Amino acid sequence: MIEAVGLTKSYGSKTAVYNLTFGVQPGKVTGFLGPNGAGKSTTMRMILGLDQPSAGTVTIGGYPYRQLPNAPRQVGALLDANAKHGGRTARAHLLCLAQLSGIPARRVDEVLGVVGLQDVAGKRSKGFSLGMGQRLGMAAALLGDPQVLLFDEPVNGLDPEGILWVRNLMRRLAAEGRTVFVSSHLMSEMAQTADHLIVIGRGQLMADLPVRDFIRQNSTDFARVRTPDGETEQRETLVKALTGAGAQVTPEPDGALKVIGLELPRISDLAHESGTRLWELSPHQASLEEAYMRMTQGAVDYRSTSDQRSGLGQSPPAPAPGTVPVPPQPYAQQPFAAPPQPAAQPPGATLALGVQAVPAQAPPAAPPNPTTATPSTEDAR
Repeated sequence: MIEAVGLTKSYGSKTAVYNLTFGVQPGKVTGFLGPNGAGKSTTMRMILGLDQPSAGTVTIGGYPYRQLPNAPRQVGALLDANAKHGGRTARAHLLCLAQLSGIPARRVDEVLGVVGLQDVAGKRSKGFSLGMGQRLGMAAALLGDPQVLLFDEPVNGLDPEGILWVRNLMRRLAAEGRTVFVSSHLMSEMAQTADHLIVIGRGQLMADLPVRDFIRQNSTDFARVRTPDGETEQRETLVKALTGAGAQVTPEPDGALKVIGLELPRISDLAHESGTRLWELSPHQASLEEAYMRMTQGAVDYRSTSDQRSGLGQSPPAPAPGTVPVPPQPYAQQPFAAPPQPAAQPPGATLALGVQAVPAQAPPAAPPNPTTATPSTEDAR
């Protein structure tokens, strides 16, 4: 059993956990929920003696972790899957932990088989994927066959088969009478795995009760009612009958009606009395996620804002009055602009790219050939 009384932890002027009191019972899977920065990891570190509380106490089986004889044989934990030497093989990593705790070497091969890493036991862990690292961390937690187990986000990086395996493993460990304390942000998994919930927000306790009670106290059940499409008169008649009976009726985006305050048999009777046919009449119970969001909406520290896109999606400015807008043409349709024509050059001038035109010089006259007679003007005539 884990028991915390008045647990407080401050880092300078910041208080991560304040006056936290709760108990984790054996034989159950206890979920530890809270928004980011709520103090879950800090609380788990104090349970394991990694952080010293500023005030209050936390014990395991009546003793602080540091006073437990051979603590690894009594408590197993997975807080950080990367807490391993990447140069060691999976088997060497577990064997080192086993030797430090006086655990027989044969136990290493047993837990490697339990987590499904027997085929990669001889490979260095630095090459492991995120899911394989999680499985190796689970093997380290199970190494001493402890009665108390703590897991922080154990399904992070696992595939659907791995998630199902972790879920069944936790429930089996709890069925054996062990204390299982698991932190996770996956509400769907907690709904299928946890029996009890401890919820904190901004370092303070918000809830400590079974899962079903938590959902019931932080949500409102309602009925979905759907009438035939196109028969608006029947729909309006039914709405009047329901509201007259004290129900709260709200239209849904898909055309159905959300009815709060009346049981399904009463809704059916009112529909029959008003002559309204029903296409759907179904109960709806809030999920753990809906109940959790409703409780912790005021304890969330990190909220997103809408993306304004800095005007990227705005239309171009309107043309000035009296002007006719001309749509831009694609590049291939733009008229080809001929290059400017050079100015007229004197006869005999040459033109070079980037060089000013210079008139060509006439070749020098050839000397007269004494053997060739030059025709006279009279002969030319």
